[in-house]
Amino acid sequence: MKTEFSLAQLADPDIQEADKILRKCVHCGFCTATCPTYVLLGDELDSPRGRIYLIKDMLENDRPPTGDVVKHIDRCLSCLSCMTTCPSGVNYMHLVDQGRVKIEKEYSRPILERVVRAMLATVLPRPGLFRAGMIAARFAKPFVFLLPKSSPGRVTPTLFDRIRAMLALAPATLPASGPSAGRTFPAEGRKRGRVALLQGCAQQVLSPEINQAAIRLLTRNGIEVVLVAEEQCCGSLTHHMGLEDDALRRARANIDVWTKEADGRGLDAIIVTTSGCGTTIKDYGYMLREDRAYAEKAQRVSALAKDVTEFVAGLDVTWPSDRKNLVVAYHSACSLQHGQKITQLPKELLSKSGFVVKDVPESHLCCGSAGTYNILQPDIAARLRERKIANIASTSPDIVAAGNIGCMVQIGLSSNADGKFFPVAHTVELLDWATGGPPPESFRGSMKSPRVGSA
Repeated sequence: MKTEFSLAQLADPDIQEADKILRKCVHCGFCTATCPTYVLLGDELDSPRGRIYLIKDMLENDRPPTGDVVKHIDRCLSCLSCMTTCPSGVNYMHLVDQGRVKIEKEYSRPILERVVRAMLATVLPRPGLFRAGMIAARFAKPFVFLLPKSSPGRVTPTLFDRIRAMLALAPATLPASGPSAGRTFPAEGRKRGRVALLQGCAQQVLSPEINQAAIRLLTRNGIEVVLVAEEQCCGSLTHHMGLEDDALRRARANIDVWTKEADGRGLDAIIVTTSGCGTTIKDYGYMLREDRAYAEKAQRVSALAKDVTEFVAGLDVTWPSDRKNLVVAYHSACSLQHGQKITQLPKELLSKSGFVVKDVPESHLCCGSAGTYNILQPDIAARLRERKIANIASTSPDIVAAGNIGCMVQIGLSSNADGKFFPVAHTVELLDWATGGPPPESFRGSMKSPRVGSA
């Protein structure tokens, strides 16, 4: 793609990067076939190629974002399926992130939309506030019928649509809090390594048992696990909302505490059980490439970051010899398959654990969660969820496995055509169960035996 940035514009490192990305695009359109919003809406401007043109025009002409440009970029899930498909290696992720930053700096959204976005950016990264918000939502949920409904087929959401979506995501009950920051869990038997485990923000409120399963699995296999004190949200949520300063502040804070821990008692890896967070942490090196004080440390942290399945695959785990033949539909989270290019490892580990693993048709298409997307774009998110659930149902699973809390919540909201809800568990919960841990909370009521792999 030909670009026409001026020399003055190219003095900006971000514009230099945008220029490199744009020049790789050859207009082939392969990306449109795997873009969820284009598949649903059929609008070229709701495809990666269309959005690339919009962002190019905005950056090249230093043009303020218009409402129409904002609408189409806001509809992007940042699922990165286009990057897996693209034969030219266009880094759409970094380009659309730059577009989002420009929008947040230069576009004045309607006041009610600004309020909703500010609330999400304030509450979601803070577990204490998020827990309080979930409790409040539980009390408000019975009154959701009082909210005015949008006309059928409306794609552009109203404030009431977003409030309804927020309330729908709130669980009926919340689990007890998991272990507190600052704790260290010693390895069982001979110590073979030491890792930090990302505690997360929303996940530690909605499903602390995921990290508890990871701790059990890792310590059982000789790995000491530390929950680093003063760790923050990774910055992923605000980063994808275009709130660059907030995201970078959180990244720097985490880099400081993780580097201190690595320089102290040492770290072999920073383990992440939420793939959306993992994709962002692995990108810290790029995000802070121009920060002289943090560029080198950010690269070091990005290199240490590992999805839990990546790390477990390198351990000498004793897998169960018997098979219970439970059918697991593996939902490949976009941030894991497209963002981190981890596709086979989770399925291989589940298979070694004695499960019958089935791929979900159209596995490249997003479930519609995408961070805050299912709140900010509830209609598109709901349509993607329905499509994903139908595809999962076609595999007739006993349980669904996923590697990202957002996907787990999104899929867990829906039932199949028979009205049956699928138990949804994190991949690490199933691996822990197979090697001696308790069954996942979501599946306990449907299992006859207390352990998979037990005699």
